[in-house]
Amino acid sequence: MMEKRAKTEYPIHELLCSRWSPRAFTKQIPSKDQLLSLFEAARWAPSCYNDQPWFFIIATKENIKEFEVMLSCLVEQNQVWAQHVPVLVIGIARTVFALNGKINHYAFHDLGMAIQNMALQATAMGLAVHPMAGFSKSCIRKTYNIPEEYDPMTAIAIGYPGTPDELPELLKQEELEPRERKRVREFVFTRAWGKKFTD
Repeated sequence: MMEKRAKTEYPIHELLCSRWSPRAFTKQIPSKDQLLSLFEAARWAPSCYNDQPWFFIIATKENIKEFEVMLSCLVEQNQVWAQHVPVLVIGIARTVFALNGKINHYAFHDLGMAIQNMALQATAMGLAVHPMAGFSKSCIRKTYNIPEEYDPMTAIAIGYPGTPDELPELLKQEELEPRERKRVREFVFTRAWGKKFTD
């Protein structure tokens, strides 16, 4: 298993340092209990009004036909590597509040919080989670009969991290590149926009 630890400016928790989104996965299918632990982690994410607007559809290679149906909804670039992962998931946000039917402007944010919980839980368990934007919403809507007030937002690959040697050369190079992020001083301000909190 390849590690790509974050090189941080300030100390953060080990789970956050270790979490990353590989494209290379082993063929081993996580157990149902392991997968349910990831969704349990998602369950305890914070959400506006505790509305919990997240929903998930899962396909594993235990049923290869179901897996291939979900895989077919990914863009071709993601299918290149995602065809080898053992589990695919679609993250869906309910865009109206269950309480009153009004538009929930925070649903996508809350779904993201749930997926981050999943990613950290996966890291703690030796698994990896790779969220993707590259998929067809219309394909997901049609295939799984998604109601109008629910919006497919994220495709997610889940499994045990593999080795980059299994990837096509271009993806292998990307997999081996160091992780990069903007520095904290570039996005944390105080008193006025652009006034750096770190100064």
